[in-house]
Amino acid sequence: MEPKHPSNSKTVMTDLVLPSDTNPINNLFGGELLARMDRAACIAAQRHSEQIVVTASVNHVHFRKPVPLGSVLTLEAKVSRAFGTSMEVFIDVWIETQDGTSREKVNEAIYTFVAVSKAGKPVEVPPVQPETELEQTRFDGALRRRQLSLILAGKLTPDKATELKALFS
Repeated sequence: MEPKHPSNSKTVMTDLVLPSDTNPINNLFGGELLARMDRAACIAAQRHSEQIVVTASVNHVHFRKPVPLGSVLTLEAKVSRAFGTSMEVFIDVWIETQDGTSREKVNEAIYTFVAVSKAGKPVEVPPVQPETELEQTRFDGALRRRQLSLILAGKLTPDKATELKALFS
């Protein structure tokens, strides 16, 4: 399979935070943001794999700052690395200033998706070939994140986590 660049999977979603999306202190519900990130990441994974995809895990979410009512919210998702049938997807979340002249990063997350056939069986996906320094950094860290996730899920024993051993020895 020919490698694909993260830019091939880039998905950008922009939306407005409305009253029905907010909690009693007028900030976006965390669960609402998780759902929006899941949709953006799903589209990125589908673009990369050209297959049906399912969410396998939410590996990391960092709520840096509340997202207030009325914010213009932009999510950017890209596949950062592929592992056979699974893909790690990075999502960056931004809000625009009121005047629209700049934006501030308020959240980031890492989701894992698996590509499946119409019968629901996992299928192979193309590898990822990073183009930028940030894409390379995320690609390089993906194996460590994957091994940690597999250990926490009980699917890998710590002694088999080659990338993690290198960090601690």
